[in-house]
Amino acid sequence: MTQTPTSIHNQQEPLKTSPIKTRRKGDRSIFNPAIVRRATLDSFKKLDPRWQVKNPVMFVVEIGSVITTIEFIRLLFTTPSGTFTRDQLTAETFFVLAVAIWLWFTVLFANFAEAMAEGRGKAQADTLRRTRKTTIAKRLKGRERSASYEEVQAPDLRKGNYVLVEAGDIIPGDGDVIEGVASIDESAITGESAPVVRESGGDRSAVTGGTRVLSDWIIVQISANPGETFLDRMIALVEGAKRQKTPNEIALNILLASLTIIFVLVCVSLEPFAIYSGMAVSVTTLIALLVCLIPTTIGGLLSAIGIAGMDRMVQRNVLAMSGRAVEAAGDVDVLLLDKTGTITLGNRMASRLVPLAGIDERDLARAALLSSLADETPEGRSIVKLAQERYGLSEEGITGATFLPFSAQTRMSGVDLNNSHGVTTHAIRKGAGDAVKAYVQEHGGISSAELDDVVDSIARAGSTPLVVAETWGTKTRLLGVIELKDIVKSGMRERFDQLRTMGIRTVMITGDNALTAAAIAKEAGVDDFLAQATPETKLKLIREQQVGGRMVAMTGDGTNDAPALAQADVGVAMNTGTQAAKEAANMVDLDSNPTKLIEVVEVGKQLLITRGALTTFSIANDVAKYFAIIPAAFAVTYPQLNALNIMGLATPHSAVLSAVIFNAIIIIVLVPLPLRGVKFRPIGAGPLLRRNLLIYGLGGIVIPFIGIKLIDLILVALHLTL
Repeated sequence: MTQTPTSIHNQQEPLKTSPIKTRRKGDRSIFNPAIVRRATLDSFKKLDPRWQVKNPVMFVVEIGSVITTIEFIRLLFTTPSGTFTRDQLTAETFFVLAVAIWLWFTVLFANFAEAMAEGRGKAQADTLRRTRKTTIAKRLKGRERSASYEEVQAPDLRKGNYVLVEAGDIIPGDGDVIEGVASIDESAITGESAPVVRESGGDRSAVTGGTRVLSDWIIVQISANPGETFLDRMIALVEGAKRQKTPNEIALNILLASLTIIFVLVCVSLEPFAIYSGMAVSVTTLIALLVCLIPTTIGGLLSAIGIAGMDRMVQRNVLAMSGRAVEAAGDVDVLLLDKTGTITLGNRMASRLVPLAGIDERDLARAALLSSLADETPEGRSIVKLAQERYGLSEEGITGATFLPFSAQTRMSGVDLNNSHGVTTHAIRKGAGDAVKAYVQEHGGISSAELDDVVDSIARAGSTPLVVAETWGTKTRLLGVIELKDIVKSGMRERFDQLRTMGIRTVMITGDNALTAAAIAKEAGVDDFLAQATPETKLKLIREQQVGGRMVAMTGDGTNDAPALAQADVGVAMNTGTQAAKEAANMVDLDSNPTKLIEVVEVGKQLLITRGALTTFSIANDVAKYFAIIPAAFAVTYPQLNALNIMGLATPHSAVLSAVIFNAIIIIVLVPLPLRGVKFRPIGAGPLLRRNLLIYGLGGIVIPFIGIKLIDLILVALHLTL
């Protein structure tokens, strides 16, 4: 076969060409009725203190809810006195009841946000469970198809077993094809209805349990025990059963817990001051003050942000092995992108033939045709098509031909034409320029400066040159060059410009020579390139970038990519790749689309932006609550504090109640934000910071003033001020 080092991927199935739009699996309305019903029920289940203690902020709110509820019950059994009339007792009782109810709502709304995020994952997990079928497997006694087999239940299979899967059968477990080739329906896993081809050897041998063989047959070596399959891991991950908090999430939790402890101490110390001044503050007011001081908004939504981030990956058919991987994607500043299939369309086509001086162009075309007849790669087929359509040549009348497939060692392919006695009389070779030149010189031919000029000019134009030579008897000569043109996907330059604006550096990885790589890199607009790449040079490049403090992301599908995938901060393996690649990576793309890496980074950045925006809003919106509750709690003791009541709230009780109600309602209002994520914009860190400070910082200050005042006006209109 005809291949250069960069055409390895061209044996694979056609890849998606759109770098921007990607089908999203399981994309559903945020407030799907079934998910809402499940989330509502789960919100009450999560009131269990053993669950709430995992979130220090909401745990404090729940303790406050319990205390105010107890206080309400105590007031029910309190009798009026001379200093505490019946009307005052009634007003205080209703005030405490209202505060207790809204504090419980605060906890429930936070639980609902988390349950909604989990519910979307659980719905996808339920869908995956329905695809799991208990099937009968044909377990072979040996590796060969001719070996006898026994029929067993799929759960009885173990790692290392061999199974025969024929047309119409469901593949009983994850494994690798060791013999045969078959068309397989993987829609149960990927959602993609088009069948794919799986065959033994190479990087397209992995199969997934639960998929169906449509034609032919394969022998599969099982690679996972029951409960450890890819489908099992997908279910556990999307429903959050194995979700671990990321380092940034843990750090933010520690900050929120520290702020909560500080405000608890502040509120506890305020009561002695109030008592000393002769006017004690009720425990209900102090709890309301505490709840409004601590960052309940981000405390209630933080978990939902992380869960929803993984869910958005799943919607794009990318399975993240952990939340840490999603978060790391947001911190990536170097992208290693394979040229073939990611930056270019991947199927290089023969565009022209360039004969050397003294060589007839039809002779070159005839030699190119003969050497490509057995080449089933897109390049080989395009050479045959070019020779037939442009030069009117035919493959008829060819006998006694021995075709030589492409070899990574020789970097050539070709054909030997034999006479009736089986002796080779005419040999044709085509391949990389230096390899064919070496072949010519070994057989007594001479090189050509003209050839070097043609090869260099084609390489500088971003195309791939294939040199053709022939041997007649003892005479060997160079014929010319075939130009294979690789087309850069539309929109890639603009996409890379956006990534550069975000501070992300792009590096193109290719097996092409440096001249070809430089031309394509310039056309595509990448920042750098690695030519004539090998697994070792990829690994070296990643380590060099990481030593410089950069976060690196890359894609891969072969066993030889596994070391680099494991070393990268974000390694995205193709689902069609080998088991070794999938195990080394921390993400798996079910669509096997290398371009998806750019979307993975965008989703990761969206997660970080969403968390930062909501943290900013949460801290900013506490400002208005200070102006509401502090005057209400201490204005009687310190009349000067009335100057802080800039909202003109009706009564101390309505001020406290308005702040508590707003504190609860804002959580439920903001639920769509962590679920959908803040809209991602490809802008730099500086403009992004200014934008978020304006929207979520200034907005976080202004909105609570408006909201608390509106709630106070509603309470006055309903005569609920006490």
